[in-house]
Amino acid sequence: MDLTHRPRRLRQDRVRDLVSETSLEPADLIAPVFVDATTDERIPIESMPGHDRVPIDGIVARVEEVLETGVEAVMLFGIPESKDPEGSRAWADDGVVQEAVRRITSKTDAYVITDVCLCEYTDHGHCGPLEEELRSEDALEDGAACEPTMTVDNDATLAALEKIATSHARAGADMVAPSGMIDGMVGTIRSALDEAGFEHVPIMSYAAKYESAFYGPFRDAADGAPAFGNRRHYQMDPANAREAVREVRLDAEQGADVMMIKPALPYLDIISTVRSEFDHPVAAYNVSGEYAMLQAAAEKGWLELEAVATESLLSIKRAGADIIVTYFAEDVAQRL
Repeated sequence: MDLTHRPRRLRQDRVRDLVSETSLEPADLIAPVFVDATTDERIPIESMPGHDRVPIDGIVARVEEVLETGVEAVMLFGIPESKDPEGSRAWADDGVVQEAVRRITSKTDAYVITDVCLCEYTDHGHCGPLEEELRSEDALEDGAACEPTMTVDNDATLAALEKIATSHARAGADMVAPSGMIDGMVGTIRSALDEAGFEHVPIMSYAAKYESAFYGPFRDAADGAPAFGNRRHYQMDPANAREAVREVRLDAEQGADVMMIKPALPYLDIISTVRSEFDHPVAAYNVSGEYAMLQAAAEKGWLELEAVATESLLSIKRAGADIIVTYFAEDVAQRL
């Protein structure tokens, strides 16, 4: 037997780190933070142990907790004081995210990224104002007695996204992150930001966001679950990979600065493909369901949480992500 090649030689403790191919650093991570205009105290998120909805008066203290771990960036999600069919509180100057951004940027050095979407702000929980879905004549004839099917009005939503993004930038957001998978959202937001004098504000686009079953805990956390139906009309089919490349290319052409893939672990192949096809920074969202299932298994004693959390994030980084949005950000950063 020829044992000239012994890869185990480089797996010994003192050399293992020297030849490690993938590194994970606190600066690679973004911590999601939920700010809630309806509460005066922190509200634990039952399906996401370790995370809370935080009142506006507590948002600076919450972000300082993040910074103490070495994580430098936060992504803000807002729960507004009221909702309506258009989601108008999303772009209000005194809105929950706008006020949180002003406080965070005036009191801390955190890099503040804001979610630009409407699902938390509409009373129906969809990512924009609604319209009746257009159907073929045959479909109309066959289902004439059926209730009309509603879907997000794409172009009306673009007008709302312009207002949201510019209001966030005006409040002091360092980066905006449109997440609704609305056709044309990046180009529309880029033009609006530039015209308003915010050409320096980058866009992290949720360029390939799948209609995933892994979002359940987030919808509980952000109070953004659809009141009816689902989001398959505007989020991507989990069966499609080539479509992701098409979507990312469109966002690149429209001026996106960072490309996001969401979720992360079930879509490592998409992360890898986007990394090889594009030279933009690639982000991945290690979503609430990915977090919750590891927490649940650890509570049962089936997995060691610290180890599987770090291994999960390493796999996302190894697949090609430069940036990882994750609910494990603080815990993992403290150990790195």
